[in-house]
Amino acid sequence: MQKNNTRKMTTVIIVKAAFLAALSVILTRFLSVMVTENLRVGIGFVPIILSGLLYGPVVGAIVGFVADMVGVMIVSHGAFHLGFTLSSILTGVIPGIVYLTMLKDQKKNVTVAIVVACVAVSVFVHIILDTYWLTQLYSTGAMAMLPMRVVKAAIQTVISIIVIKVLYKAIERI
Repeated sequence: MQKNNTRKMTTVIIVKAAFLAALSVILTRFLSVMVTENLRVGIGFVPIILSGLLYGPVVGAIVGFVADMVGVMIVSHGAFHLGFTLSSILTGVIPGIVYLTMLKDQKKNVTVAIVVACVAVSVFVHIILDTYWLTQLYSTGAMAMLPMRVVKAAIQTVISIIVIKVLYKAIERI
């Protein structure tokens, strides 16, 4: 990761971003569990959050977009909906904004930044947006889905904070 204020899309960053996108596809499409038709449990979004935290909102958005498009082409768990692509992009952009505001000049707030990014993605993307997209696809009331989705999001948020904290330092050293 570069120390100065200018961010360049180097070959190293492109390769790491491609790795994170591929990891997201594997975790989402092959290592997630579909509990019901509108509830999938997994941590496939973690590499997308990591890309935003490590490299900023543009790389996070690209990783989110690529992971969603490649994942849909390989294995689709239901109908394609452009809203979920937007959700995947925002899953990378939101941590990227956290990077710009909290991590760009100092490394001491990494844990706080990870918590803020994970909670923001969980609330705005997983609970609000994804629930809205699912109501469009399945004609199910949002309030009927919300309790189960909030519990799932809370559990996944705690797990993702722990996983990202461990992986952040490891990927940053590479």
